[in-house]
Amino acid sequence: MFEFDQYLGFLAFLTVVTIGFWLMMFLIMFVVPYWIGGSFIERMREKRQEKRAAREAMNG
Repeated sequence: MFEFDQYLGFLAFLTVVTIGFWLMMFLIMFVVPYWIGGSFIERMREKRQEKRAAREAMNG
C-alpha cells in the first residue's frame, strides 16, 4: 500500500489542504464582510460630514 514516507507526505498534504480550507472559510465568513461593512460605514460618515459642512457653509 503506502510506504512510511509516502504516508507522511500524504498527511502533510492533507494538513496543508485542511488549513487552506479553514483559512478560506474564515476569510469569506468573517474578514471580508467586516471589511465591506467597515468601508460602507466609513463612506456613510464621510457623506454625513460633507452634508454637514455644506449646510454650515450655506448658513453662515
